[in-house]
Amino acid sequence: MTAHALQRAPATTALPAMRLVAGKKPSVDDIYPRLFDAILEQRIAPASRFTEESLGATFGVSRSVIRRVLAKLSHQQVIILRPNQRAQVAAPDNQQTRQIMEARRMTEITMVQLACAQATPTQLRQLRELIGRERECIERDQRGPAIRLSGEFHLQLAAMAGNAPLAQFLNSLVPLTSLIIAQYEAQACTYCAWQEHVAIVDAIERRDVSSAVKLMTQHLDHLEAKLLSRDRQDCTR
Repeated sequence: MTAHALQRAPATTALPAMRLVAGKKPSVDDIYPRLFDAILEQRIAPASRFTEESLGATFGVSRSVIRRVLAKLSHQQVIILRPNQRAQVAAPDNQQTRQIMEARRMTEITMVQLACAQATPTQLRQLRELIGRERECIERDQRGPAIRLSGEFHLQLAAMAGNAPLAQFLNSLVPLTSLIIAQYEAQACTYCAWQEHVAIVDAIERRDVSSAVKLMTQHLDHLEAKLLSRDRQDCTR
């Protein structure tokens, strides 16, 4: 996998200081989405480099917390960590993108079939709430969170499917897909995929396996076509 080396850039222009809650230190779960959003929005750009120390100072946490966040992003293939080298942001090429989408398609077809069989009303409501948050971020032009939440929709579906190995495998593909979307989209994007997410949830709620599989397949086909487009002016999920 190719990668962009991270070079040092002023923290004041790349990452805003995190507002801390009195009496509470941010955890890994607090820092992860903020750091991932910064990567997706290219506030940590391919040409930027940050050390554990500088990230820790920005977020007001110890190096050990930052190290755990970076390890999680590395496990998800979003960044590349090598011994005695600075972290790198991954940059999958078209061949790798095709392979990722092929793996996602095979996995998520099974996932949506399982979800149709066992999704609960509570889980479906949580999915719709997640789509609502995604839509709000799109309307506010919050690009990084919108891309991340769009990916979390698929991860939450995997959790609903009740198959832990399948969910773990998908967790290694979806964040990397989010990174590809962010890197390939050079301009402001008009998102429309939340409507496709709604249609998938509607089919699952009806226990309509055939429609759910068809909608998920079309959804991923649309995404792959966008990502492999040479113009790369649009993005979706």
